[in-house]
Amino acid sequence: MSAIHEQAMNYVYQQVLQRLQGYFSRAERTALQLLIQRLIVAAGGIEQIGDYKVLVTHGGGKGSSYALAFLRAAQLTIAGRAPRSFQLRVATLRHTGMTQAALDSIHRGYSALFFHDDPRVELLMVENQEVLPFNHLRPASAAGQDIGRRNMLMIGHKRSGDIRASVCNDRYLSLGDFYRRITAWDGGVHALVSSDSPRQQNQYLAWLFRTTRAAGMKGHAGQPLALNALFCRMDDCSAGYYRDVYGEHYASEDNASKEVHRHLTYIGVADLLRAAGQDFTALLYDFMGYKQDEFAFQFSTPAYANPLLMAHMHGLQAEVLLGLDYREGVTRFIEHASGFMRRKKIPELLIAQAGTKDERMLAATYAREFFGLEESQLVCLLFSPFIQQGQRLEAFLRRCHPGMLVALPELHKALEGKASAELIQHWIVDTSGLPLALLQHLYGTHVAANAACINVEEPATGPCGVTGY
Repeated sequence: MSAIHEQAMNYVYQQVLQRLQGYFSRAERTALQLLIQRLIVAAGGIEQIGDYKVLVTHGGGKGSSYALAFLRAAQLTIAGRAPRSFQLRVATLRHTGMTQAALDSIHRGYSALFFHDDPRVELLMVENQEVLPFNHLRPASAAGQDIGRRNMLMIGHKRSGDIRASVCNDRYLSLGDFYRRITAWDGGVHALVSSDSPRQQNQYLAWLFRTTRAAGMKGHAGQPLALNALFCRMDDCSAGYYRDVYGEHYASEDNASKEVHRHLTYIGVADLLRAAGQDFTALLYDFMGYKQDEFAFQFSTPAYANPLLMAHMHGLQAEVLLGLDYREGVTRFIEHASGFMRRKKIPELLIAQAGTKDERMLAATYAREFFGLEESQLVCLLFSPFIQQGQRLEAFLRRCHPGMLVALPELHKALEGKASAELIQHWIVDTSGLPLALLQHLYGTHVAANAACINVEEPATGPCGVTGY
């Protein structure tokens, strides 16, 4: 970089900082100075800050966008006071179901903060267990989508049609792998900055260990003393969970590339953001170009990771399994989640549209586009007719496919792995969305009685927040 170009870019960065500070209240400016102090202390002093690399994860939510703006303001403020500022790595987990609107919103925020041409900033994306440069125009990985669809179906069937587990578990179980990869990639990082409160973090870990214990994994004694160990444990819990789901069909991943020996420092900023008041509407919408994603309702907890799809499945559940109206099922879900909606200031128009014919069509299109699932396959998941030697198979056929009742013995043969008509095999694969080998695995699966799987789910006890999501 020439001296003239560097001077010009420094001028641009100062303009960005001034614009950011123009949106900050007095409390936010105080919080910014405290954040700068924490970063300098963690780095070992202002002399060491230029070699210090900080990671923050970003999923496009309001909270993580606000934290990211604060970190950028801290980085540029230090740059104006010292010869060098800290390095910033921003990482996004691109999960199945992440919309183009969400990616575009992230990109607009990056552009507003002038990240793209700043050598002090790395913008990364992890998709299908691969670290990539962030590119909001990159087509979704076909292999990743296929894995996401298969995981959703297998978890749903194995959990007897549990909607929350079907929609939410895969996304949150992937966090261990995500953090191990992104903290170790290309020399690793020195610190992780998180906007999660201790309560949120503890809730996530409690959910993780409770979920994996339910899958037959032995509990872990004590809390890990280092972030590296925590991420390793999270990843191990995920592997154990899927080993239970897939049985002999589980394929383990080689984690050698994710190993890192550097001790990671944790820098929490939840208290600073809370003290600042978090009245950041103008900053997000006017400066960073934030736009709310209608598919996500923008309140992301593991209990309600994808509200649009969950509402749709509750509607199908009511219609097909409970003999109620589709909209009644959606309404029950919305009422159940109303507390989260109020706290996240969900537009009333989006709530009012839930359960309508147009919204049902939108949800069905979303399931088809991002998960490759037809409505009939979602209904099959809710019934989970194949587990426990097909105990619910006859009821499923009577309710959804009465014309196939005559083929019930042949269906059992196919699921048992016996010789069966090819037409029967094709029908069962198309109806479920799963390959025959996995269906045969489910057929031999014994699960605990789970009558609640077809009822309204219990109050949310899952984690209430994960950094950036």
